[in-house]
Amino acid sequence: MKKLLEIKDLSAGYDNQVVLENVSLTILANDFIGVIGPNGGGKTTLIKTILGLVKPISGEMNLLISKTNIGYLPQVNQIDKRFPISVIDVVRSGKADTALFSSFHQNKEEKQKAESLMQEMGITSIRHKSIGELSGGQMQRVFLCRALMNEPELLILDEPSTYVDNNFEGELYLKLKELNNRMAILLISHDVGTISFFVKTIACVNRGLHHHPSNIITEEQLASYNCPLQIVTHGNIPHTVLKLHNDHHAHTH
Repeated sequence: MKKLLEIKDLSAGYDNQVVLENVSLTILANDFIGVIGPNGGGKTTLIKTILGLVKPISGEMNLLISKTNIGYLPQVNQIDKRFPISVIDVVRSGKADTALFSSFHQNKEEKQKAESLMQEMGITSIRHKSIGELSGGQMQRVFLCRALMNEPELLILDEPSTYVDNNFEGELYLKLKELNNRMAILLISHDVGTISFFVKTIACVNRGLHHHPSNIITEEQLASYNCPLQIVTHGNIPHTVLKLHNDHHAHTH
């Protein structure tokens, strides 16, 4: 199976403060990896390092595909909704060779690709709306289309179910399962109970990284990985609860 990314003994952080230490991870072409861990454990730093936004302090990160073959879906709360740009232009800006304010409507192939993705995500009716008018679920659909414009080999999603309704959350995970047939996926989430139904393997990030070789993980295994998460299920709806860790108060999700 083709290797897309290989990380070996990587340490990374900010202003010489180490956030990730001695992390190793290999991502293959068919992988669907769910990344879990406590707030501040290093999940976002891992993403930023892969995207080239954070330089490693030590160790190796070998990206075996072009950076343009990585699609990225940020958290919707990180997006400035005041920015005056329409849905169609956001989607088309995901094309690597398209500048944000270039002649968007002169490239027929790009326009057709954008229209096809928006139809697939059910957002063609809002193509001319400003992003400031959109709900959380609509924003996620728009930025997922943007992330797919280059037909990436690796799709990275940062907490994609945050700030969206339950209906869209279910649709999103089913869509990701379908997309996994043609690309690898790295999914950052706080909810191991939900993502375990969809991902193939689970990586716990809490300064270090432990890659569990299946989507079934027990509380005992989480404890052994120094990952302070507790799996809790209420009826048919899975949840997770952060346990007490380093004398901080627990958080529920």
